[in-house]
Amino acid sequence: MNITVKRLITGDIKEFTEVLGVFEDVFEMRDFQLPGDDHLATLLSREDFIVYVALSENAVVGGLTAYILPSYYSQSSEVYLYDLAVKTSHQRKGIGKKLLNALTEYCHQNGYKEFFVQADEADTHALDFYRSTGGSAEKVTHFTYRITKVKGY
Repeated sequence: MNITVKRLITGDIKEFTEVLGVFEDVFEMRDFQLPGDDHLATLLSREDFIVYVALSENAVVGGLTAYILPSYYSQSSEVYLYDLAVKTSHQRKGIGKKLLNALTEYCHQNGYKEFFVQADEADTHALDFYRSTGGSAEKVTHFTYRITKVKGY
């Protein structure tokens, strides 16, 4: 199987939409509403947003998204790997590693010292994948605030 990894740029809406479909399927997202093309184009045009896709015979079979976060602790920004997924039918074939390698190379070329990713404790496949590719696990607790009305205000 010949896999090509490509960084998406402004105008690559079709491939961006396809990778979002991969995320929707692999992450079993319920009631996902795809944003409009204008929003996706705006994201792709941002310097601080990164999208890589893995292509097999010109079809998207996986991808990742990441954000560049300015740091006040050092002059080097950090990179947050937001999502990474490979179609179930293409998993365990090295595609996820190729995507991570592309992000690693991007970070190296742009002077970023590290990137980080979070994985749910219950997602043993993701935990195993990140450990097997050299990631170092840290114990943290992640809090989410749903914005309706903040308590006490």
